[in-house]
Amino acid sequence: MIQQTLVNKLAAHKSTVIYIIACALLFPVSYILKINFVIPLFLICIFAYLKNSAIKYNLLYAIFLFVIIFVSSYFIVKEKLPYYYIPFCAIPMLSTMLFLSLELTLLVTLASSVSIAYLTNNIYLGILFLTSGTVASILVLKARSRSHIIRAGFIAGLTQMAALFFIQNFKISFTDSYVMFLLNGIISAMAVIGVLRIFEYLFNTVTNVSLLELADFNHPLLQRMTLEIPGTYHHSLVVGNLSEAAAQAIGANALLARIGAYYHDIGKLQKPQYFSENQNPEDTGKHEGLTPTMSKMVIMNHVNEGVELAKEYKLNTKLVDFIKQHHGTSLVYYFYRRALEGLEDDQEIMEEGFRYPGPKPDTKETAIVLLADSAEAATRALTNPDAISIKNVVHKIINNKFIDGQLEKCNLSLADLEKISAVFIRILAAIYHARVTYPEVQKSGNNHKESSKENSHPSQKDKTSGS
Repeated sequence: MIQQTLVNKLAAHKSTVIYIIACALLFPVSYILKINFVIPLFLICIFAYLKNSAIKYNLLYAIFLFVIIFVSSYFIVKEKLPYYYIPFCAIPMLSTMLFLSLELTLLVTLASSVSIAYLTNNIYLGILFLTSGTVASILVLKARSRSHIIRAGFIAGLTQMAALFFIQNFKISFTDSYVMFLLNGIISAMAVIGVLRIFEYLFNTVTNVSLLELADFNHPLLQRMTLEIPGTYHHSLVVGNLSEAAAQAIGANALLARIGAYYHDIGKLQKPQYFSENQNPEDTGKHEGLTPTMSKMVIMNHVNEGVELAKEYKLNTKLVDFIKQHHGTSLVYYFYRRALEGLEDDQEIMEEGFRYPGPKPDTKETAIVLLADSAEAATRALTNPDAISIKNVVHKIINNKFIDGQLEKCNLSLADLEKISAVFIRILAAIYHARVTYPEVQKSGNNHKESSKENSHPSQKDKTSGS
């Protein structure tokens, strides 16, 4: 605990030192480029706001995006190229898709447009880019395909055309400029598509576009799950549906939660017969010949094996977090109880030895998958899953995880947990509700004939009622 605290403090100090150095460098760089010091002063104010805001992200990534557009604009202006060569809309679109924060994107867009307005000595151009960048960022906020990005670029280009039309007081004097500003938006969108995967790697994040590619059931890991561990595969689908609905209810990233749930148990591919949902009748006694300590090691090791598989198949680190954190530091209760039952008088079993190594979930999405994983498994184990028993087991699971401290790092409020439990109960009750027992069909030939014969002759009561 003390070591982790020291690491956090060092990381915080490191971030502050880097921020101070970056701000200090703005003035000599501005002097070399012959830029008025009011621009670096303005940028420092923007950076200070971002550093002290509630948004969780790496400030250096935002600065990096700003530097890209600033440097490219500086050289375009220096070479006296047309202003529509500046791929401005690409930066707001990239920022929104990578950080999923309109507030951050707006501030990056504002800093970029003010800087461009100064470089070009044209305040109207800055307003034009600020307007089109804001529109583009809004349109790609929930983009899940490349066609959405192209459409956002096209609309951003139309916005630039409209802004130019208003700037020129409703006079179309330079027709080529209108066409080029339209193309500017489209080309910016195409550039975003081309470099998106590179920025995902550099910024250690994943966008909705890449997540949907991982949701494709032609992915080799998902194909292996369907063939080798069909029980775990079905469990992961249900957990994915639970997680997506719960994330939507509390405003978390629903798509990330669903895809993370799909891959959270891939480690069970290594020893599938030791997990009950994948066992054939001949596999049911796999743990009977093992000590509780060996059994818990086999069960707990699916986390490490899942991480290794994720690295082998080059899954994004955001998905690896779901594999590592979907049990947190929870107790492997069944085998812990077995170990206690086999104790001699002079022996002692430490509970810590039967806990997963963690870490605990540190995002809302990974915490939701932890809860959904446990709730689905517990509900499936119910003998008579009626609405009341499902409600009780979901509340018990969530309360136990909360009391056990598994949710202390993920920023879930009590109101969030209430919404999550309501979603789980509704979906699990629909999936695992008790079925009606249907009567057996009489297959006797005589009975069928007698039934037909009876039906072919109306009763005296029928005759009376029909008259």
